[in-house]
Amino acid sequence: MLRVNDAILHVFDFDDGSKYFSGSELDLTEKLTKSYVQRRLRACYASPENKHGEFSEQSNFAPELRHYVTGQLSFVDISTEIAQFFWEELRKVDDITPCDLLVADFEISQQEDKNGHGSGDDEESEAAAYDVEPEHRFAVVLLPRKQSFMHTIEHSGGADLNDIVRHDSTLPNPSAKLQSYALIDLKTFAIDFQDVPRSIADADVLLIPNGFLQCSSQASNREVIDAVTQTAAEVADEYGQNAAQAISRAKACVLHSVDLDETVDPQKIGEQVFKDAPQLAERYEEEISDQQLPEQIQVRHGVANRLAKNHKIRTDTGIDITFPSEYSMDSNYMEFINEPDGHISLLIKNIATIENR
Repeated sequence: MLRVNDAILHVFDFDDGSKYFSGSELDLTEKLTKSYVQRRLRACYASPENKHGEFSEQSNFAPELRHYVTGQLSFVDISTEIAQFFWEELRKVDDITPCDLLVADFEISQQEDKNGHGSGDDEESEAAAYDVEPEHRFAVVLLPRKQSFMHTIEHSGGADLNDIVRHDSTLPNPSAKLQSYALIDLKTFAIDFQDVPRSIADADVLLIPNGFLQCSSQASNREVIDAVTQTAAEVADEYGQNAAQAISRAKACVLHSVDLDETVDPQKIGEQVFKDAPQLAERYEEEISDQQLPEQIQVRHGVANRLAKNHKIRTDTGIDITFPSEYSMDSNYMEFINEPDGHISLLIKNIATIENR
């Protein structure tokens, strides 16, 4: 369950050099407004592409956020300070995309995190979701506006005149992917963020981590899991082993690790994937060390399920197979067999029924 405590929208108009900073929060009693903000925040929170960071000691924003947490700075005031920063910086961008700024204070239950989706918006579901203390996050989200075309209807001289006009203030759809935002845990001050380079004075700048937050940048969950699975595949292939089996086993090990303590250690994944082949495990360790990945990353259950729950393969004979990654670790369910002539057989076992899909 995701609950929005406060939300506000500030508007930038770079074409005429005007800014429209709101003095009041969004009315979250309006269902459409509440739903839009919730969906935007839920998508940002759940994205496996989020990079991770920590505030540097030189960060100018961290002290302001602490003032907000302790009640020394109101939500509207801190949001206005943030809007002023982005207004000044975005005006310097060589080819700026029109955008607005959404700032929000929200809580998200651990139950939603584990399931990877909301548990409902009714009062009963919300009460159940918050039996356990939720995560408390502060969100800063750039909403790129897009051009759209609308019809107009005019009445002139006794006749209707229908026309087409361009509208430049359309916000992104709730399901549209965003590229620039930050989520800060208000308890630990851990940061999740995404950003894209912007050209300022012919130099590419990452405005959110380097300018606004002034924080470190650590690989995203997707980047780490992709590196782990790809390295396992390359090592298996190098030693004549089945790369598809190595990838699916790596995914299964990721899921198991997240189920234990919501962390993934890239080094230990290789030990588990190649537990019966010490030489391959050692080679994996060498390769993964060269990639300078974090020693351990936090991975939420929902993210792990999206990235590693299933594995899909396609044979050169045109057969597509999707199977739970964990089955590759259990010969009671499936088995990859390397034939003497170099071909591969896949044995699927203990099937009770088969459905046509």
